[in-house]
Amino acid sequence: MRHVIGMDLGTTNGALAVRSPEAADGEGRVVAIPQLTAVGTVAARPLLPSFLYLPAKGEFPPGGLALPWDGEEREAVGELARRQGVGTPTRLVASAKSWLCHAGVDRTGPLLPWQAPPDVERVSPVAASARYLRHLVSAARHGGDVGGNWDEVEVVLTVPASFDAAARELTLQAAREAGLERVTLLEEPQAALYAWLERTGDGFRKVLRPGDTVLVVDVGGGTTDFSLMAATDREGVLELTRIAVGDHILLGGDNMDLALAHEVQRGLTAAGRKLDAWQFTSLTHGAREAKERLFAEAGLDRAPIAIPGRGSALMGATVKAELTREQLERTLIEGFFPAVPVDEGPQTARRSGLTQVGLPYAQDAGITRHLASFLTRQRRALEGAADTPVRVEGRRFVHPTAVLFNGGVFRAGVLKARLLEVLNGWLEADGGAPAKELEGADLDLAVARGAAYYGWVRQGNGIRIRGGTARAYYVGVESPMPAVPGYEPPVKALCVAPFGMEEGTRADVPPQAFALVVGEPTQFRFFASSVRREDRVGDLIEDAAGDETFEELAPIETRLPAEPGREGQLVPVHLRAAVTEVGTLELECLEDGGAGRWRFELNVRLKGDA
Repeated sequence: MRHVIGMDLGTTNGALAVRSPEAADGEGRVVAIPQLTAVGTVAARPLLPSFLYLPAKGEFPPGGLALPWDGEEREAVGELARRQGVGTPTRLVASAKSWLCHAGVDRTGPLLPWQAPPDVERVSPVAASARYLRHLVSAARHGGDVGGNWDEVEVVLTVPASFDAAARELTLQAAREAGLERVTLLEEPQAALYAWLERTGDGFRKVLRPGDTVLVVDVGGGTTDFSLMAATDREGVLELTRIAVGDHILLGGDNMDLALAHEVQRGLTAAGRKLDAWQFTSLTHGAREAKERLFAEAGLDRAPIAIPGRGSALMGATVKAELTREQLERTLIEGFFPAVPVDEGPQTARRSGLTQVGLPYAQDAGITRHLASFLTRQRRALEGAADTPVRVEGRRFVHPTAVLFNGGVFRAGVLKARLLEVLNGWLEADGGAPAKELEGADLDLAVARGAAYYGWVRQGNGIRIRGGTARAYYVGVESPMPAVPGYEPPVKALCVAPFGMEEGTRADVPPQAFALVVGEPTQFRFFASSVRREDRVGDLIEDAAGDETFEELAPIETRLPAEPGREGQLVPVHLRAAVTEVGTLELECLEDGGAGRWRFELNVRLKGDA
């Protein structure tokens, strides 16, 4: 038995839990995280706010950013960073995790704070994530009572279920920069369910029975994740299997903060107060703090917001505003959890031909619409799958029998109640029984707790959720055909990793006539699908680019290494795919009858030797 550390690298907050061999039969322990709460003041908190403040030279006195383990720091992380950012938002790095999955930017380049002035030294989303992880590692060493050699400690780091291979690999890169060489990735909805299993103990068998379908609704600071878990009977033993994962939806607490800021701004405008862009950013951070305070204090009717003044007329002054509970609940319920029919999917707005580069937020803020789309789409996918554990015949959508909520957003009980109300309305209209809530979830700390518990399960204890890859993965293969003006050859999709391929397994693609271009610039196209469940390794699907069941991933543009004299040649190869223990996908191209070997870590980078 080994110590396990569970790390939740959240968009808004991070958390840390440990599980020791001595506590194998009880719950893991949440580690209080020492952090700066004011200049020169360190206090332990259960959560580490995922904010990085980049101070101006001389902004803080010497020793003002010292931590128990490192002495003086160049920047602030956690509670102090969040507070400083309200007054100086242009120096605050926020939502780094959301930027990790933005394929339209260089996520290893200095981007953040986004749109900061030239005098602010920016950092990359990977570097910011590494800074948070380094703080969590130091907290674990400082107060985690792990002891011994850290090479023998198992670290489980959580990611959204909807993170693609690139975002997962970038998360691992951040972990390596933080000094973590061996890390296992775990999907956050699974971690939340593991935490519920740990807390419920053997009593879970009285709550879940074979035939049940658990819907995990995870609304975090930056993303909304949906997962479906099926409870089945396997030789008399209850088994849980992850059967579906939703698409990556950049929609969460950040969007809610913006909506609340606009709501407050309308009141200020009506009173003759106008805010510039800098002040509105500060208002957004203030609205987040007011929202969290109202969530935490049930008897509070309103929370104040202070916005720093701007301009000579307002120099030194502060614009005062407030967020009321009525505004909070109305804005979030009607804007993010509208009562809609199950056949009403997300709406796509007409976009301007020219737009600023930024995070690719979901165009429709209606979480219930995204949920309706997920359940109806998965019904179609499961309908054609063999040996599906979920009944879908004669139903308009997959019928969950239980719902597990996760994410700080659901500290507002009215939001949980509204989502259950909408879901149960769909079920009633479709002839189904109402879904029950799996109670007892720790909305802020469940992911970290579940990650630590999962590490214990990996050592041969408890109940393990089966699942494998949440999508099927494909590499694009160009069809050979004569050149035709204005017509590109169709691209076929070769399945290299089917849906549900387990971690730590390999698959050889059946022999086919493939050739690899070496020694000159080339591009590799990759596809994924969350609904194609019948494809097997080696299946070749025609015209993938025009098939709506495929999602095209960002391509790899590279020059494959080649021996002298072989530049530009087509090298006959066969393929081998592997899902690593940490959950990333590797694709190897092996030269037929030769020593050439090229390895891809899907959608991220290339490693080759020839």
